[in-house]
Amino acid sequence: MQPQMGTLSAILERAKDRAAELDLPYAGALTPAEAWAVWQNAPGARLVDVRTRAEWDWVGRIPGGVEIEWQGYPGGQPNPDFLAQLKRQVDTESLVMFICRSGVRSHNAACLATEAGFSACYNVLEGFEGNVDASGQRGKLGGWRFAGLPWHS
Repeated sequence: MQPQMGTLSAILERAKDRAAELDLPYAGALTPAEAWAVWQNAPGARLVDVRTRAEWDWVGRIPGGVEIEWQGYPGGQPNPDFLAQLKRQVDTESLVMFICRSGVRSHNAACLATEAGFSACYNVLEGFEGNVDASGQRGKLGGWRFAGLPWHS
């Protein structure tokens, strides 16, 4: 946990405030470092990685994360079983944080899960790789890996 991050309650309150500011339909939006702190300090919290199998294999995995593809590779077809897979692996009462490459697919997953009755859904802003830099590359401007959080190839 980063210094000055605050208590679990303070982190979740900031995430809730961000959701209100951005008019998000789910519980909150977390930075990668905040998501890590929540995951470490909230009993039963789950991190759901919605990237593709190719991304997990080629870019890296988050140890202990639940891996459920939002869409397939190649082609990007939506995973028709996403919600069923989520319900099999994650309790609807759990605090659930969704992460993808940059925060877009995970936003959509948090929206769907909230609509389906999951009570505490959060999106991890910046995702695993962060935003593109001036050269069009990821990994240097934010994201889980850039923050130095646990991952492996």
